[in-house]
Amino acid sequence: MPSTTPPAPAFRTLPEPAGLPEPLPEPAVEDLRLETVLGVLSDPLRLTIVRKLLLESEAFDHTCGWFGLDRPKSSLTHHFKALREAGVTRQRQYGLERRSHVRVADLEARFPGLLALVAAWTPDSN
Repeated sequence: MPSTTPPAPAFRTLPEPAGLPEPLPEPAVEDLRLETVLGVLSDPLRLTIVRKLLLESEAFDHTCGWFGLDRPKSSLTHHFKALREAGVTRQRQYGLERRSHVRVADLEARFPGLLALVAAWTPDSN
């Protein structure tokens, strides 16, 4: 019987440019924990951030403003920090701004298929 489930949207990773600042503190690949990653992704806003990075990235990494989220800066800072501390995203400091990207290779190595599920997730339209 053929599957009626549509394929997950493809996500791409852009090559890491030369001369990047060092990443902010984050867990090592071997320290990534499924319960921590799933916990941080249980928040719909954080799930939206990761999905947007996976499907719509225009550059290697993005500032908070690129997401177009109508939230206070302090709230966004909290969410981006939670994603980084869980090991889902990598952040780098560029002067006064921080830019983020998904740790695709690291997450795929530890939890194969997880990011495909995130990419296939459909946000609630309410």
